[in-house]
Amino acid sequence: MGNAARPGRRCAVPQLRDHRGTELMSKRNGTDFLAADVHARLRAKILTFEIKPGTRLVEDEISASMNVGRTPVREALLRLQGEGLVSREKGWVVESTDPSNMDAIFESRIAIEGYATRLAAARVTDADITELAALVDQMAQFEQMNRAQLNQLNRTFHRRIIEMAGNPFFLEMHEKTLFYYWNMRLPVIFTKDQTQEANDQHTVILSALADHRADAAEEAAREHVRTTHRIVKDALEGF
Repeated sequence: MGNAARPGRRCAVPQLRDHRGTELMSKRNGTDFLAADVHARLRAKILTFEIKPGTRLVEDEISASMNVGRTPVREALLRLQGEGLVSREKGWVVESTDPSNMDAIFESRIAIEGYATRLAAARVTDADITELAALVDQMAQFEQMNRAQLNQLNRTFHRRIIEMAGNPFFLEMHEKTLFYYWNMRLPVIFTKDQTQEANDQHTVILSALADHRADAAEEAAREHVRTTHRIVKDALEGF
């Protein structure tokens, strides 16, 4: 009886920690972070033509220039391959832009953004117009910002109009065309005059939306995309 276990009493079990698993997870997280950083840096260079189509990408050279190991470099290149920015045959190569695909992308944008802007004209609120006007005002200061900042404002402006149309399928299609648009390196560096032209067109779109003029809003949006198409085609002839 003296050796019987007392009712309700539990034996303490020491907690075992898998230090090896924690260490492996830490290394994995570190590799993922580095791969994401390398991916972002390479992607930015490709999208802005700092690294031009047809350029060979050598893992050892990238590793040395970015001061990282080959594993995150390889993972970054695999991500770029999945996005269609690079291909791998006998080494890594930056993909070239197919002009026929570019035309198809802009045809899609004209249809989607034009009709979505038409719908938005009937549905926008005063608060929506105030928000869009603030974005237009910020883009008017383009000489005081870099191209990445201006691109982000531009994307937000057009995305918000699509959202204001109230049709989630338009937004899904819009995002898909933008994915191909950016991955084909089409947001080239506009000249000062071209950027001003684009901003002036934003103002025309905003005015039509504010007055709920559906026909004018749709045509302004279509003309804006057509202008961008022309600018991009002219710019790509130099590459």
